[in-house]
Amino acid sequence: MKKISIDKSFFKENREKLYKLMKPNSIAVLNSNDILPSNADGTMKFKQNNDLFYLSGITQEKTRLLLNPGSNDVNMREILFVLDYDLDTEIWEGSKLKTGEAEAISGIKTIMPLSKFNGVFRSLIWHADNIYLNSNEHDRAKIEINTMDDRFIKYCQKTFPLHNYFRLAPLLYNLRSVKSGIEIDLIKEACKLTANGFSRILKFVKPGVTEYEVEAELVHEYKRWGFDIADYEPIVASGINSCALHYDKNSETCKDGDILLIDAAAGYGPYNADVTRTIPVNGKFTARQKNIYNAVLRTFKSTVKEIKPGKSMNDIAMIARELIAKELVDLKLVKNDDVKNIENKSPVFKQYYPHDVSHYLGLDVHDVGLFSSPLKPGMILTCEPGIYIKEESLGIRIENDILVTEDGNIDLMDGVPIEAEDIENIMTA
Repeated sequence: MKKISIDKSFFKENREKLYKLMKPNSIAVLNSNDILPSNADGTMKFKQNNDLFYLSGITQEKTRLLLNPGSNDVNMREILFVLDYDLDTEIWEGSKLKTGEAEAISGIKTIMPLSKFNGVFRSLIWHADNIYLNSNEHDRAKIEINTMDDRFIKYCQKTFPLHNYFRLAPLLYNLRSVKSGIEIDLIKEACKLTANGFSRILKFVKPGVTEYEVEAELVHEYKRWGFDIADYEPIVASGINSCALHYDKNSETCKDGDILLIDAAAGYGPYNADVTRTIPVNGKFTARQKNIYNAVLRTFKSTVKEIKPGKSMNDIAMIARELIAKELVDLKLVKNDDVKNIENKSPVFKQYYPHDVSHYLGLDVHDVGLFSSPLKPGMILTCEPGIYIKEESLGIRIENDILVTEDGNIDLMDGVPIEAEDIENIMTA
């Protein structure tokens, strides 16, 4: 993978923003994610804790960040703990971060081996009143394992029961939801790379190709520039598979007359794009397919117009529900009575429109941020309405990435064809 250089000033500024939100005389600790086992002596691919990355830029496993901004000792205000040097690890896995490298990435001057963490932490904690600890508080998270954060929280509460404990997640989620100029530029690059991938796909897809071949073409395009698929499993779903929202088998053959739903954007370094297009396998939509496609496209365009400062994600969701409801009635898929109460979808409404229209985007594909808070300039969210008609083996979703600005918004994915006629013209050229 190609390395992305982010100036250490970005991480330093993020830490300074966090300090302004913390109570006086506080210590904060962030842990890297665990290395998860697979089978035998195998492990899953390591993915850094994005909160830790946001504050340090470090992507290496077994890392801890201790923030002690009120310390009288300037060298103890920020401490980054990295893996101790181990010859066997270096032989098998290559070199790990050295002190100078960790400092150059993070802008943190005090770098220590991880083995010293407990002693240093104990020596500092007695001088603090408050401890800020981290956990995954994403409202869609389903966590069934005991994470490093979980273990550290239990250790702290047992060992230091008289301190005041506070949550880091609300502070970091508030900061991370508004993107800096650097982050916006990186996500723009991910969107450009995604557009390259879809240009390739539109010229490749035809009856007889398999879903996994389409995935391979996208991966090839992203990897040849040194990058990869965004941080989610690619969805390449033809025919009836297009009605499964998170279908990821990608194993079937694309048939003449079917549509193909592709949800597989690029990642650019640690930042993600997210896009969905639904295209005709043979290059031409049927009249019915185009009718449904244009209904979704109308909903997409009208919803995007409403994405602006002051509106919340919940507001946007309700707007999209109203628009989809009208389209479903016009398509004679539902009756007016089925979509009267958009706040509580009826079973019939949910059958054709089972999800909502948006999520935040950034270091995580489903990035952090409150759906009830007003949108602010610098936020990036998706817009992805869809209609799914299982009895017709027809699922259509359209998704782009939208940057909120002072004056409205900018569509970062406008390089990927979205009009039905444009898609057909490219595919049949």
